Amino acid sequence: MAVFGLLAAAMGVAGLVAPDLLLSAMGFDPVPDAARADGDHTLVFLTASSMAALNMGVYYVLAALADWKAFFRWTVPFRLLTCAVFTLAVVTGRAPAGFLGVGLWEGVGAVVTGAALRHEVRAARRNAVA
Repeated sequence: MAVFGLLAAAMGVAGLVAPDLLLSAMGFDPVPDAARADGDHTLVFLTASSMAALNMGVYYVLAALADWKAFFRWTVPFRLLTCAVFTLAVVTGRAPAGFLGVGLWEGVGAVVTGAALRHEVRAARRNAVA
C-alpha cells in the first residue's frame, strides 16, 4: 500500500509539474499550448486528476503507516472497477493503447492487495489454532 501510495503521489506531482511528460507516458500525444483550440480543457482535467492522484497517494501512505486493514479491503473492489473502466476505454477506442497500463496497474494492485489480505487472515487463523 505504501509503495502504491508513493507511486500515485509521484505521478500526481509529475502531472502537476510536467503534464506533457505524463500525457506521453500514458500514450497521449501532447499538444503545444499554442496549438490548443479554444475550449480545450485537457490541462484543467489533468491538473484535477493529478491533484487527486497526489492526495490519494498520501491517503494510501497514511493508511499503510496506520496499518488500516479496512481501508485496504475497501480499495480492492474499487480498483478492480477502475481496471475494468480503463480497460474498456482502451478497447472501445476512447483512450489510446498506452492507457491500458493504468488499468492494468489498478487491476494488479487490487489482486495483490486482496491476496495479501487473504494470506494475513489465513496466517492469523493458523496461529490462533496452534
